[in-house]
Amino acid sequence: MERRKGGKEEESSKIENGEAIHAHSKTNVKGDEANIALLLFLYTLQGIPLGLSAAIPMILQNRGVTYKQQAQFSFVNWPFSVKLLWAPIVDSMFSSKIGRRKSWLIPTQYLIGAFMLLLSSQVNRWLGDDGDPNIEILTLLFCSLNFLAATQDVAVDGWALTMLKKCNVGHASTCNSVGQTAGFFFSYVLFMALESPTFCNNYLRSVPEKEGLVTISGFLYFWGWIFLVTTTLVAVLKSDQESHDGEHQNVPRRDLKNAYSLLIEILKLKPIKLLVLILLTAKIGFSATDSVMTLKLVETGIPKEQLGLMAVPLIPLQIALPLLISKYTTGPRPLDLYVKAIPYRLLFGFVAAFVVWITPYLVPNPKEGLPTSYYILLLVCYSLHQICVYSMFVAIMAFFARISDPLVGGTYMTLLNTVTNLGGNWPATLALWFVDALTWKQCTEGTNEIVNTCSNSTETEWCVKSGGKCITTIDGYYIETLVCAVIGFIWLSWGKKKIQHIQSLSEHSWKLPKQIR
Repeated sequence: MERRKGGKEEESSKIENGEAIHAHSKTNVKGDEANIALLLFLYTLQGIPLGLSAAIPMILQNRGVTYKQQAQFSFVNWPFSVKLLWAPIVDSMFSSKIGRRKSWLIPTQYLIGAFMLLLSSQVNRWLGDDGDPNIEILTLLFCSLNFLAATQDVAVDGWALTMLKKCNVGHASTCNSVGQTAGFFFSYVLFMALESPTFCNNYLRSVPEKEGLVTISGFLYFWGWIFLVTTTLVAVLKSDQESHDGEHQNVPRRDLKNAYSLLIEILKLKPIKLLVLILLTAKIGFSATDSVMTLKLVETGIPKEQLGLMAVPLIPLQIALPLLISKYTTGPRPLDLYVKAIPYRLLFGFVAAFVVWITPYLVPNPKEGLPTSYYILLLVCYSLHQICVYSMFVAIMAFFARISDPLVGGTYMTLLNTVTNLGGNWPATLALWFVDALTWKQCTEGTNEIVNTCSNSTETEWCVKSGGKCITTIDGYYIETLVCAVIGFIWLSWGKKKIQHIQSLSEHSWKLPKQIR
């Protein structure tokens, strides 16, 4: 239920070269309109692979894949969470003739376009139209797409600092947030709606057809050419130079060795070691709900496009929540709200499990549409989840902004956000992996039980051929929900004290030694 946005949390407080990138004077977009539009478009392109990576698991869930295979595919979400590993390379190595940012942006976007064209010609076969889905190939290609998108992100983030006038640099984070959200919306929400024959036949057509208005191969083909054409235009028409107003100082070529050394020195700080441990383990208790619940709803028969469209009415809430919550995180103890939100988010896991369990009774025939009462139930459920998620997110971002050493703020913030994202990714992958292992099935034929646990595709096929049916006796999702909640509350009893400790430390405790800074 927690939609990842490519590890972009650092944009809310990004600092570069010891100087906050928000505007130091009143903004004046005159003369920067084209640059702002270009940044908005580049960030929108960045959201396309992310949205597709979120849509593929929904498609696979209707094609008989196991949760272990879903866990394998979930690795496509990792590149944005570990981009810090190669970001210094993107920042340090470039061709002066081509331009510091275009040296990476142009080839990266060309490769994304090429990957999409390659996918468009084979994706239906790899998704299992002619057999079983090829999860290995899908994982490799979509992971490559997100790796390239994460590299493009590093290049565009840096280009924004010099493309815009100094007084307008604060608009870069807005372009980032709006653009990436728009790209995600196009390739996840809108794509799943237009790809669904049921949705198109019910709302957009007068004569029913077997396919939606859009196919995944056609969608990939369209955006592949969009990437290729627009990248060519940017390469030819847009100069990669410092800001035209002369306000920006030339950004020096960074020493690659020093960049990585700085990361190591930050990690050596004792408070950082404890904070990293907290960030890597804090989301274990939420992993079953965040990664499995939506797939379970699809498994019960709820149309994936309907779940995707749930994001639309939540947009106003997602815009308002950071503004409302920030009132409680501006003081010296922003993590108080973080701790308070944890038990509610843990208890919400049981609410989510109950919704999954009761869905077949409330919606016995999902193809006929969702009852209004059930739709409202889902909307309330998702809204409560968003409140918990944003309470923790805004609080931790406020804390990061307070403790980051301003002289190395960009590296400091990005490191903390990388750890935060990893802390969400690895439990999610494990949660998906263990669903099948914790699920107990049994093959039945009439009133006579067959000695068959339907534990793999061979046993399942044998059961069906024998005239039986695989019945789930114990669903691993419910076991995971309970286990995660227990782990979460145990963690809370430990983590609450540790969080209070790190929050009580002075700002000096988080700063690097002067000789390193």
